Amino acid sequence: MSALVGDLIGVLAQTISIYTLVLLVRVLLSWFPNLDWGNPVLSTVSAVTDPYLNAFRGLIPPLGGLDLSAILAFLALQLIQTLLEQSRGFFYPSFY
Repeated sequence: MSALVGDLIGVLAQTISIYTLVLLVRVLLSWFPNLDWGNPVLSTVSAVTDPYLNAFRGLIPPLGGLDLSAILAFLALQLIQTLLEQSRGFFYPSFY
């Protein structure tokens, strides 16, 4: 049973890693104002990442036109991923 929980935690940590990459793509694409966000790929990326970013936009207002909320969003994801990976060590102590 503990191996199953450890595997589940590993899948969650990997999912957060993939989401971090998608979020990075979203932030980099926001630097190009002429992009057509009606494109199905871009609208999907936006639909997946904007709810998460909006949670942090309420905490940190834009400063001088710069949206710094993405930095806090990345830090939160990194913290969660680190906590998951460390807790996985409890289920697989020989690997860590």
